[in-house]
Amino acid sequence: MPPSTDVIRPFLIPVLISLAALCSAAGFGVAFGAFEDDMKGGLNDSAAVVIDSVYGGDAAKAKAVIDKSWVYYKRAHLHVGALGAQGLMLTMLLAMLGAASLRMRQVAAMLQAAGGLGYGWFWYVAGHAAPALGGTGAAKEATAWLALPSVVAMSAGLLLTIVAVVFTLRAPRT
Repeated sequence: MPPSTDVIRPFLIPVLISLAALCSAAGFGVAFGAFEDDMKGGLNDSAAVVIDSVYGGDAAKAKAVIDKSWVYYKRAHLHVGALGAQGLMLTMLLAMLGAASLRMRQVAAMLQAAGGLGYGWFWYVAGHAAPALGGTGAAKEATAWLALPSVVAMSAGLLLTIVAVVFTLRAPRT
């Protein structure tokens, strides 16, 4: 018998966030298929504006950053898809664990879902920023505001999920 909507309803927001991550992954895939040349052109244009001031006129250096930026775009697609699936799966698991506190399970699901969505998008934002900043290192530093809280949220959500599972397994059977 499928779970009652009453079991899942308290987890609606993390479910929606996880689904947004999965939609983002699908959107990246569609964009890569339909607009790859335009997306790569945008990265080239971004570097071209600063070719003299940031790259000292070195086109090879700019190309290396553009190529790595494209890798970051693909990394965004992979991360947001995998972490969206992970967030959805852990949210469903948390919805079924009745022995642990509902509030703790909701917080764990929210942290996991939001962290996964944020971390997946971090890779896109960093890749997009890198050509104008002169490198992916500078882009990662500039976008740490998104990466760090996302990683902390995912880690805390996973830790709370483990606590909820252990608590549930140790609870007396009725």
